[in-house]
Amino acid sequence: MSFSSRTIGLILLALVLSYGFVKALPLLRGPQIAIADLSTNETGLTNLSGTAIHTETLSVDGSTLLIDGDGHFSTKLMLPRGGAILTLTATDRFGRSRTLERTVVTP
Repeated sequence: MSFSSRTIGLILLALVLSYGFVKALPLLRGPQIAIADLSTNETGLTNLSGTAIHTETLSVDGSTLLIDGDGHFSTKLMLPRGGAILTLTATDRFGRSRTLERTVVTP
């Protein structure tokens, strides 16, 4: 079975395009947020940490969180006694955003 040079060229082009699509897929999905720790102690101090990838800005309830070069973030929040809803919003450089809400109960 022999292939013409045109057939080989089309196969190589399909492989290159497929590889490019697989590599671009995470960027096409937009920003991603993963919470690693959301814990509260008896004084009401809440630890919030995690990772935000493909993210240019990250905020919690409207306040900006700093992200390191690997996408890790960490902050401590003083929440009132009872329940609270934390809203994290990540925005990428193209203006796409993703919002994640978590309920926190403070003793």
